[in-house]
Parts: sequence; structure tokens; C-alpha cells
Amino acid sequence: MIRLRLLLLLTLAACGPPAGAPEELVVIPPGATLRAAADSLHAHGIIGSPRWFRLLARVGRYDRRLRSGTYSLSKGSGGIAALKALTGGRASLTRFTVPEGFTLLDMAEAAERRLGIPRDSFLAAARDSALLREFEVPLGDGDSFEGFLRPETYFFARGVPAGVVIREMAATFRSDWNPAWDLAARGQGLDRKGLVTLASIVEGEARADSDRPVIAGVLRNRLRRGMPLQADATVQYALQQATGERKLRLYEKDYDYPSPYNTYLHPGLPPGPVGAPSRKSLEAVSNPASVPYFYYVASPDGHHIFSRTYAEHLRAVRRVQQLR
Repeated sequence: MIRLRLLLLLTLAACGPPAGAPEELVVIPPGATLRAAADSLHAHGIIGSPRWFRLLARVGRYDRRLRSGTYSLSKGSGGIAALKALTGGRASLTRFTVPEGFTLLDMAEAAERRLGIPRDSFLAAARDSALLREFEVPLGDGDSFEGFLRPETYFFARGVPAGVVIREMAATFRSDWNPAWDLAARGQGLDRKGLVTLASIVEGEARADSDRPVIAGVLRNRLRRGMPLQADATVQYALQQATGERKLRLYEKDYDYPSPYNTYLHPGLPPGPVGAPSRKSLEAVSNPASVPYFYYVASPDGHHIFSRTYAEHLRAVRRVQQLR
């Protein structure tokens, strides 16, 4: 009787989905049991009976080879098709793009939206002390991967653990790091964290690639003279950390926001990076342009107007306001 049932089960399982059956995305979390996988497949209409699916998995010795991931399966495709997919590791991967300049908060929101990772779980993984030590991230204020995750396009299965995403992004940052940047940092009296911090500010300030080394030169001039950097990107970061929202347009009152990241109030570098710098910004800070400028203002075309004196800067600001 049992053999007859199994034969019937195998016959039905091999029939395949009906023509035009819709696709369903089924998430098998890491560590999921066979019962949990069967229930999920049944809930999505992939299989008819969770009980028979479990029996088929055990008889076929699939039960210990299930792999976590997100799978695209046709409704009614049956147990054999599901088991082959779940044990073959043919998980559907989701594109996860992290633009240059993204902060950890931006990344956490994107990870929740695209990968189904809870925002708090992503942020907790980004502050994991063991991971930070593993990747030799310079510790200090905040102790996080802020600035040390490579902005790039990645592919992950939905429901992937947050730590896996952080590890992949940190490994990509590390493999892409140019040792010459460390030498350049030391030549400027900076450590790696200082270089990444300065590059993150350039990333937040620049719009045109040709402006990056010039902005880096202006910021270095200000640091040497002991002037506040007065970078809007640092104020935007401070406000985002406080409110959870990125503020694209700053008002006069925002420049007085009390935060150690507010470079209008505090001279020198902020406590850490204010976003994920691109390779172009890291290169610009490693080799800043030798310029006589101390001021800049963004013009409507995306480029900046650079000035030597404050009086010149005020004239440039008025000119930009007229253009706008």
C-alpha cells in the first residue's frame, strides 16, 4: 500500500504545473525545517499536501539538503520540482544597489525594501563588534561600518541574514582598497579613517567629477588653516542621524544644529564618515588639487564656483542666486 501511494505521489509530482501557471516567490529562511518549508510551499500553492511532500523528501533523501533562499516556482509545479529547486540551490537573486554617498540609514531602508531585511537588523549587523574587528575597521565614535561599505550593485536572495550582506559589502570595500591611499593619508597627517571621512564629505559635496580634487584641495586648505570645513553634507548627516530622514535642502536654522558632525560649529574633521565614498572621491582626497581656494558654492549646472577670499565668495553666492 505504501509503495502504491509513493508511486502515485511520484507520478503526480512529475506531472508539472498547468499551462500558464503563475510564478510564486517562496522564501526558505536559513535553518528552516522540512516542515516549515513544506508549509510555505503549500501556502503558495506549489504543492498540494505538506505531509506527502515531507514523505517524498525523506524517501528521496532530500530532507537534509534543503538550501535557504528565495525561489521562483510555478503554482502547482509539485513536490519533485520544488525539491530539485530547493536542494539544487537555484535561488532567485535580487539586485541590491547601494549608490555612492549612501549612509547606513539609507542602506538599511534599501535593504528592508529590496531584501526584506528588517531595518534594525541591518543597522545592528553594521555595528557588530566582531565583524568590525574582523575587517579591521578603525573604531571610534559610533563604532560602525559607516563609510567602510563599498557602494556597488550586489545580488542577494531575499531574506538573507543582515550579517551576510554587511560581510559581502565590507569584503568588497577591502578588496577594492588601494594601499597607496594609506601612504597618501600618512603624508597628509591622516589615518585611514580620516581619509575615508574626508572622502565621504567630498562625495556629499561634489556633483561634477572634475570638481572632486578641487573640493578636496579646498577642504585640505581649510584644515591646514584651522578653519571650519563648513560642509553641508555633514549637517545633512547630523540631521539624518537625529530624525531618520535625509534632508536635501537646508535652512538657516539647520546650520546651528548641535552635533559633533556639524562642521559649521566644530573645526576639523567630524568624528567619522558621513556616507559611503566612491573610488573617485577616495582618489581625489588621496591626491587633492593644489589650489589657492578656501571657498566654493554650487552653481545650477552642478559645477562649483571656487574663491580665494570671503569677499569673492560672497560675490559668487550672489551670482548663483541670480542664476537660480
